[in-house]
Amino acid sequence: MDDVASTPSVRPGLLRRAGAGAWEVPAGFWFLARNPRLWPLAGLPAILAVLLAGLGAFAGLVLVPRIDASLGPSPGSLPEWLALPMSVLLGIATIGAFAFLGLGLAFALAAPLLDELSRRVEARARGIVEDASHGLRSELVDALRGALYFLAAAPGMFLLGFIPIVGPLLSLLWGGRAVAMQMTDPALTRRGLRFAQKRAWHREWRPETLGFGVFGMLGLIVPFANLLIAPALVTAGTLLVLDLEDEAAETNRALAAKAPESPGTSASGTAAVTG
Repeated sequence: MDDVASTPSVRPGLLRRAGAGAWEVPAGFWFLARNPRLWPLAGLPAILAVLLAGLGAFAGLVLVPRIDASLGPSPGSLPEWLALPMSVLLGIATIGAFAFLGLGLAFALAAPLLDELSRRVEARARGIVEDASHGLRSELVDALRGALYFLAAAPGMFLLGFIPIVGPLLSLLWGGRAVAMQMTDPALTRRGLRFAQKRAWHREWRPETLGFGVFGMLGLIVPFANLLIAPALVTAGTLLVLDLEDEAAETNRALAAKAPESPGTSASGTAAVTG
């Protein structure tokens, strides 16, 4: 747990760190593809994610005309060159928010399977599974908070979509943060981190986790890849936690090796040699 929460003093640039986080998404797909024994655990979450996200997107599509009539610009109130883009952005935000909501429901329903998948990914990647969790009751409470946090992101995505020009980007970043929180939750829970500590961990590794989450969001629109998005992202989130844990531990070892000896130690050592 200490290694997970440790802060490296020397890190590469922000873009490189974000790219490293984004790389974990294809790495998760590849890890899943290379380990057929994980496929049975991945099957049901994948089906649920495709089904509920698809239903959410369809519901959003059906509701677009009503929402546009209620919240969009009224006819003649704005120039056509401005009214049309606003209606399009509103439609995209509506469909995306409902699809995201469906995906969140799928993650909540498949949480036990996704947690077990994360355990087996760690076991295959590390050979052992760290478990410093605070018991089943605590895990359930934290899992519920994480699921609610993820579901609460859907209205935020919808509202951010209204902002001209930068709205879609802000919506993507907001959703990416929620994806990163949810997909790393099983691995961080096993390390004994509570909900507030998980949020602090994500702040500590903000570029990596945001790069991971945004790239994961983009995976929703990639044909065929989006069919496995739920198990692949949990796999990738677990690998992200492991890699950042290793990076923190390596940096701490390097800093400890470079730390100068304290004056007291140096003096005692000199006295011992002199004596």
